[in-house]
Amino acid sequence: MNELPLMVSSGFLPSGNLLETLIHISNQVLSMEKLPFLQVKNISTMVRRIKILSSLFEEIQETSSTALLPPSSILCLTELFSVIRKVKLLIGSCKESSSLWNLMQTELVSNQFHALMKEMEKALDILPLRLLNVTVDTKEQVELLLKQAKRADLFIDPREIQKREEILQLMATNNCDKNSKNKGFIDFRRMKDTMISVGLRSSLDYEEEISKLEAEAEKQAGTGGLIAISNINSLISLVSLSKAAILEEEHLMIKQNLKQPAPMSARADQCSLCYSVVPDIPDEFRCPISLDLMRDPVIIASGHTYDRNSIAQWINSGHHTCPKSGQRLIHMALIPNYALKSLIHQWCQENNIPITEPTLSPSDSEGSSSSKIKNCDKAIDYISATKAATDAVKMTAEFLVGKLATGSPDIQRQAAYELRLLAKTGMDNRRIIAESGAIPFLMTLLCSRDPRIQENAVTALLNLSIHENNKILIMSAGVIDSLIEVLQCGKTMEARENAAAAIFSLSVIDEYKVIIGARTRAIPALVGLLEEGTTAGKKDAVIALFNLAVYDANRPSIVLAGAVPLLIKLLMDDKAGITDDALAVLALVLGCNEGLQALRKSRILVPLLVDLLRFGSSKGKDHSITLLLGLCKDSGEEIAGKLLMNPRSIPSLQSLAADGSLRARRKADALLRLLNRCCSQSQ
Repeated sequence: MNELPLMVSSGFLPSGNLLETLIHISNQVLSMEKLPFLQVKNISTMVRRIKILSSLFEEIQETSSTALLPPSSILCLTELFSVIRKVKLLIGSCKESSSLWNLMQTELVSNQFHALMKEMEKALDILPLRLLNVTVDTKEQVELLLKQAKRADLFIDPREIQKREEILQLMATNNCDKNSKNKGFIDFRRMKDTMISVGLRSSLDYEEEISKLEAEAEKQAGTGGLIAISNINSLISLVSLSKAAILEEEHLMIKQNLKQPAPMSARADQCSLCYSVVPDIPDEFRCPISLDLMRDPVIIASGHTYDRNSIAQWINSGHHTCPKSGQRLIHMALIPNYALKSLIHQWCQENNIPITEPTLSPSDSEGSSSSKIKNCDKAIDYISATKAATDAVKMTAEFLVGKLATGSPDIQRQAAYELRLLAKTGMDNRRIIAESGAIPFLMTLLCSRDPRIQENAVTALLNLSIHENNKILIMSAGVIDSLIEVLQCGKTMEARENAAAAIFSLSVIDEYKVIIGARTRAIPALVGLLEEGTTAGKKDAVIALFNLAVYDANRPSIVLAGAVPLLIKLLMDDKAGITDDALAVLALVLGCNEGLQALRKSRILVPLLVDLLRFGSSKGKDHSITLLLGLCKDSGEEIAGKLLMNPRSIPSLQSLAADGSLRARRKADALLRLLNRCCSQSQ
């Protein structure tokens, strides 16, 4: 059955076609027949959740006019379409590929289902249910679905692990017995039961499984997976043996013919011989995208090298960043890497590997051409869909920015909320919103007396600030003073905390550390949030203070604002979960005289740090030893005396000197020597 196309008109995703497509693809998943014998729980869970979503889509289609659907809901539904399509492809892949190889890869496949569950959670999390005309029952079902998705853990079926162990034992026995006379040690009844449990019942099932395993071996050969190929060949041998044994049991009259599974074994041996001569491809010759040999290496603007075909597909799909570093590309030129290409050609010649792509046999040419056409169509469809989605975001952003500029307070509140949701997902969305001129209007709304308008505006700016170029636009527009105002006296705690998060995001850039630190109200407002904020707000404030403390001149201001006692208090708050972050800030302010004096005045800091040397994380131990060493150096005899009086300090330092990180070991050794000198001088 052909999938309905996802059409785009006038820049918007038309909700009628979208809902029709969602219902159609959901029904395709729900009507899948002959589901695989593996991943049963993951598949049934996913199908059950798609069934709930299908009811939601049908109700929206029945009760809502397309013109009444908010733009953010259309974009969220588009995300759900993407997730359901991936689910369909994954279940289809489980059906069409080798059952035994899927069993060997059960953790990988389970992780793929879990990743799709998390994608579904993200899409549902930003779905504005309250703006949709659906019944209370449906809303409750979708909200329950979201809660379940958030709680969903990775599920790896223990029964599949047990089946895999049985298969591996049979493979090991079969491999050990190939050149011995102990074939009788294989339990054929157990082998038959195991094969039935993965769906191999008839001779036709066995033949299909062998064909799928051979196809998988060819695919693995293209990526240099020699260990995988060896395992696949062992599986082929085991399936061939199992097929022969079971047919012998069921058809005794043709036993003599079934005693000769040689053609299959010979074919497996030939495959093994063919693949065994393929040498390991050096890592520097592999494309970071495809992990295959680079036959035409090119350099992109970030300085990284990729195979031309792989990076061209990446760029043509709408990406403007380096896949490896994430750096934005200032140009899209592909510069040939002649030096590396020469080395690759030399290596290919030495190892008898064709420099060009392997040609196909005549018997495979027809199927291959069809496959290429299908792959090409998929690539074109994907690029078209990406462009269409970009156009939809652009039109939506321009429409909403217009409402920010000219709308009533109610409309501004709704427009800011829509932009907040739109900026929550995707770097391209954030770029497009900023290019549509949203930042100055959102800055104006930060001063609104309406708590919801202010909250939506500051959160939208926070989401936009994640994009690197948007940081420059936000600072250039003078938004920082308004953000500090919201941080200090925002209408709601969420608005204040999101203002802190925005300052944390902006302060990543060194130049802005100086600018923000020079604002007299910025650091005191962040310190105030350490005491008044929620756990998430405290964490954002601590990380913002850390970023600012990287610049030396900001450290005295942080100390004078009263941060040190509050940060020490956070070290005792296990629920806050920001011990390492608080320690990192304290380690930085230790570098100024004001910070050193404030830390030395604390009566509880030294025993806390000693406990963290014993029970803290690796980073926590590093920061703790940095603080203790800094406190004891340069006239720190009083702190050294406190350490010597603490019975847990010396064993903790000795343990860290033996088992800590390289940096921690050096500092622990230095502190032990310092304490030894102090002890000698006092005697």
